[in-house]
Amino acid sequence: MHKISIKIFDRHKILLFVVLCLFVFSGFAQNVDPSDSTPKKMIYIEHVDRLSFDKDRIADAQLLVGNVVFRHDSSYMFCDSAYFYELDNTLEAFGNVRLEQGDTLFIYGDYLHYNGNTQLAKIRVNVRMLNRDVTLFTDSLNYDRLTDLGYYFDGGIIVDAENELSSYFGEYSPTTQLAIFNDSVVLENPQMMLFSDTLRYNTEYKIATILGPSTIVSDSTTVYSSLGWYDTAKNTSMLLDRSRIVSGSKILEGDSVSFNRALGVGEAFGNMFIKDTLQQVELYGDYGYYNEKTQYAFATEKAMLVEASTQDTLYLHADSIIMQTVDSIYREMRAYDGVRFFRTDIQGVCDSMQYSTRDSVLCMYKNPILWNQTQQLSGDTIHIYPNDSTIDFIHVKEYAFSVQEIDSAYYNQMKGNDLKAFFEKGELREILIEGSAESIYYPIEEGKGIIGNNKTKSGFLSILLKENKLERIKFWPAVEGKMTPLAEILAESKFLQDFKWFEYLRPKDKQDIFTKIKRAAGDSPKRSSKFVR
Repeated sequence: MHKISIKIFDRHKILLFVVLCLFVFSGFAQNVDPSDSTPKKMIYIEHVDRLSFDKDRIADAQLLVGNVVFRHDSSYMFCDSAYFYELDNTLEAFGNVRLEQGDTLFIYGDYLHYNGNTQLAKIRVNVRMLNRDVTLFTDSLNYDRLTDLGYYFDGGIIVDAENELSSYFGEYSPTTQLAIFNDSVVLENPQMMLFSDTLRYNTEYKIATILGPSTIVSDSTTVYSSLGWYDTAKNTSMLLDRSRIVSGSKILEGDSVSFNRALGVGEAFGNMFIKDTLQQVELYGDYGYYNEKTQYAFATEKAMLVEASTQDTLYLHADSIIMQTVDSIYREMRAYDGVRFFRTDIQGVCDSMQYSTRDSVLCMYKNPILWNQTQQLSGDTIHIYPNDSTIDFIHVKEYAFSVQEIDSAYYNQMKGNDLKAFFEKGELREILIEGSAESIYYPIEEGKGIIGNNKTKSGFLSILLKENKLERIKFWPAVEGKMTPLAEILAESKFLQDFKWFEYLRPKDKQDIFTKIKRAAGDSPKRSSKFVR
């Protein structure tokens, strides 16, 4: 009997062990996703003042009231009351809802739905998400614990130590500290406001990455861009995709633009464009620089200046072009190396050029040559004095040489120490040579053409022109002259010493100013030894 009772007892122990194993396995199986080999972690009730079952709601719904605390993995959820669906591993929380994850992430709201299987929290009404110095405000927030990503879809605001950002759609990751905003995006701080369609923002470094059409507005500038980044802490940016900066009457544009708002400095790279809408001046190049505080602009690499303040637009090219406002009143322009310019009434080339509104004088330096219709002027320095929309007069200082083309074989010529050319309505009216004046002039008789060669020397010389033809000539105080019939003119007598006709250097149109033409050997304007001082 004793042995039999022992066997029966052992059988009972085995049966109890099997039942316990089945119970545990059953409970375990309820929390296993067939597609996932990892068991799902259960939600646990950490504290509650009163607990009951609400069979009218759902069969397994547990009603928790008063100081409710749930724990799921490393997260804690607090509320005034809640429904807990243990079989589904989900809960609904009401009143003073708070979700805590670690010691850096806190989410507050009036309502929470949490699914322990998917680890998705849906927080609604008066929502605040706090992560270090970043706070997200919205009325509808979903927070995915698996990806550590919170996102809103009905309007929200993110605030940190530097900026306030709002949009219709947005998401924020506490781990990466990156936020993405879509639709009606506004970034605001005391210095500027940024309006965008799509924006990414790093809350750690305070850098906004522009991903869609955007406008940045401050007290002195407006920036337009659709791609690039803006460092809101340092007030610096790099803008791509043909971005534009507007500062007062100045516009800076380029394939890419670097802008330091603190210094007021902008740099443009690739197809650069600077425009002064007030002065009607445009500056182009592959690289440009603009300082809004000093109003200094610089262009290089295929640099071109377009001046359209008059009916006849000036197109000027040089290796480098500078524009600057001086004393807040006067504007200066300087061009260096390989200057070529075109305007319908005048064309010119020189090594460097300068213009100032202080005296409205355009100065050409180093081998300057100027053309007006069939007239060519050259010398040591040329000063052009405008008069409204046209030229008043031109002053050629030292080694002055004037050439007028009659045809490809004959040229009227004048030279001397100093030359002044006076204009009326855009046409050359008078030329005055002062000091060591020399001339060769080819008189023309109607019906006969050129009749000879008139060569003179005098102290001073002046001619009057009408419709580009000689009307009157005057020499003083004394003149040496010789008239040679056309048939008797020797080849060496056709030209004054140092004569050059530089037509091949002359810009033909606004596109031709970019043509690089090398002067022929020995073709720089020569200076006669008789004029050397």
